[in-house]
Amino acid sequence: MALQRWKIALAQVAPALGDLARNLALHEKLAREAASHGAGLVLFPELSLTGYFIKDLVPTVALRRESPELAPLLALSRQVAMVVGLAEAGPGHRFYNAAMYLEGGAVRHVHRKVYLPTYGIFDEQRYFAAGEQIRAFETALGRLAILICEDLWHPALPYLAAHDGAELILCPSSSPGRGLDPDGRFANAAAWETANRAYAGLLTVYVAYAGRVGYEDGACFWGGSEVIGPSGDPVAKAPYLDEALLEAELDPGELRRARIANPLLRDERLDLALRELEALLRRRGGLDPNDK
Repeated sequence: MALQRWKIALAQVAPALGDLARNLALHEKLAREAASHGAGLVLFPELSLTGYFIKDLVPTVALRRESPELAPLLALSRQVAMVVGLAEAGPGHRFYNAAMYLEGGAVRHVHRKVYLPTYGIFDEQRYFAAGEQIRAFETALGRLAILICEDLWHPALPYLAAHDGAELILCPSSSPGRGLDPDGRFANAAAWETANRAYAGLLTVYVAYAGRVGYEDGACFWGGSEVIGPSGDPVAKAPYLDEALLEAELDPGELRRARIANPLLRDERLDLALRELEALLRRRGGLDPNDK
């Protein structure tokens, strides 16, 4: 389904660490507000239902698709679709840093974070299992894909999402501020904004980045949620550090104009990319050298 002209909302919130009830109530409040403003979708940040540094609390706060705690949000998704971030309890007693897409009273898609950072202050692999796939999916808004925070720093994932037909890439994020630019902005905020614009322009897709705010475990989350158009230009931008409900309209005409002006997806040679990746893996010893 082609992208529709819809308003979306990005909920730049400060979740309460480990407090599911409080965070669920906040999600309900903001989803109702977004719906009252005519939004068709509200995007919450990474781990928005739990807070980020949940560590050993993961088994306690983890939810399944059928968990009764999600019932109020599922009911609200008949009015406004939403992406919520949570610790997911999966098969085999594994836990995932996940994002669920709720629409029409049901969980329509679950993305499990593929790249779990373990550098600097991050230690996600200690508590979560890694996701194993990237899939675009159909919605009433159009064909979308979800990439969680670190996933967007690995170019293969947005590349795969765009070639799977995604016209809007949703990125829920929890990014602690690191370093300062001369203008006083966090250095990694500037890096995120560069990446968002580059992916949107090179892949001719909309990118919606929802960052959280607030303090946790000594870390300051900078927010800066934004929507970038398929030309690589900003459509809407939230403030740094403060809670906000950022709204933006998606224009399918802008997507059409960008793809006519820059037919990069049309001209991409997936067969060549696949052959060269296989050859690279063979040279690195990752494939049987007899494989063709």
